[in-house]
Amino acid sequence: MHKRVTITDLAQAAGVSTATIDRVLNGRSAVRRATAVHVLEIAREMGFHAAPLLEKRLIGAQESLTIGLVLLPTEPDFYRQFQAEAEAAALAETGLRLRIVTEYAANSSPAATIAALERLAPKVQAIGLVAVDHPRVTEAVADLRAAGIPVIALLSDLAQGVRHAYLGVNNLKVGRVAAAMLARGVPKGAGGALALFVGGQLWHGHELRETGFRSYIRRERPDLVLLDTQVNLDTDDLTYEAAIALMARHKSLCGIYCCGGGRNGVIRAVREERRHGEIDVIANELTETTRRAMAEGIVSLVIDTPLREICTTLVTLARQAVKGEAAAEGQAQVFLPMRLILPESI
Repeated sequence: MHKRVTITDLAQAAGVSTATIDRVLNGRSAVRRATAVHVLEIAREMGFHAAPLLEKRLIGAQESLTIGLVLLPTEPDFYRQFQAEAEAAALAETGLRLRIVTEYAANSSPAATIAALERLAPKVQAIGLVAVDHPRVTEAVADLRAAGIPVIALLSDLAQGVRHAYLGVNNLKVGRVAAAMLARGVPKGAGGALALFVGGQLWHGHELRETGFRSYIRRERPDLVLLDTQVNLDTDDLTYEAAIALMARHKSLCGIYCCGGGRNGVIRAVREERRHGEIDVIANELTETTRRAMAEGIVSLVIDTPLREICTTLVTLARQAVKGEAAAEGQAQVFLPMRLILPESI
């Protein structure tokens, strides 16, 4: 019959005092987490009878948080990277037991967004949401708030007044930067036409990018013609067809900015029509396609979203929200710096 492992035996094996073992077992006073984990490992190895209690105290002492993430299927590479960065942020978090649960909405419609929120709600304590700004989405976010589940708008703002915060880049400034960079490539007085693609009229972020773009051109380069905004539903095929048609109709076309998804369609169209050098393209997000297009001279600038910083900040905001801490004054919108990537920097 094996001898029962005593507290003294465990203390000697772990290289700590019996008083430390007592504190870990009974929580009489604080013990460094690293020490407690070490004691637990030794207790398991030795078959110490109170190892389950040690484990319960150790895990129970650590705060836990489950964050839901609603993403879209429209830009697979981008959103897969987003999910990977969120999961990496969870793994890197040492101050709490953090879990990310991701749901992909079937599409960007309000109905699909609400369905994804309903699937997530029973599993999570807070939600990061990429979605259009629509009254039905606002109502769903308000219902979640009433149920104690705060929602943080990601990339594009929505449900202002009921969401906990917006987290992303300053989309108005993104539009201004795109306009300024395209305008620099055209000598003043030379004229020319600029085209703009947006995912849809319900994307608050795209609306702001369009506003920033148009206001800059009107103010600084009235000699340039702004064509009617093209709605591409963030799809490559629609964007490709529209870009081909634009190039055929407007021989003076000298610049294209794709506010959101569909960038691959613009790149394909310009490449097939052999218009690089004549038509300058600015796109969002550094992907293999935009990287290659910069090397070919099709894309002159990529405005990249700082996904890693967004995901680490999301954890902080969600943690504060779950604790009932209201967003600090000026923090209802959390702007992170956009990354500007030139061909020379890749």
